[in-house]
Amino acid sequence: MGLIEARRDQPPENSYTATLLAGGINRIGEKLREEAAEVISAAEKVDGSETRRDEVVHEAADLMYHLFVLLAFSRVGLDEVSAELRSRFGTSGLKEKASRKPRP
Repeated sequence: MGLIEARRDQPPENSYTATLLAGGINRIGEKLREEAAEVISAAEKVDGSETRRDEVVHEAADLMYHLFVLLAFSRVGLDEVSAELRSRFGTSGLKEKASRKPRP
């Protein structure tokens, strides 16, 4: 995340990351949705072969990178996301979801 944050704070020329960040949430969101679809598509093709698994790994890395860009754009740290996940440990996912306050 440090490199992505550096690109956000001091965008160099010819940087894909800086270009994404400059495109704002709409561009980042577009790429994140695209990458999510690609990882799902790759996973649907898994047949046990290394080649198919490698495709999932490749697409998952792309998805995670674009999620990291979104987090950096939003100034949300991985430590915050990690803390949120830790706070959910030991709580049924169904109970946690039911306890959420409705969004306005």
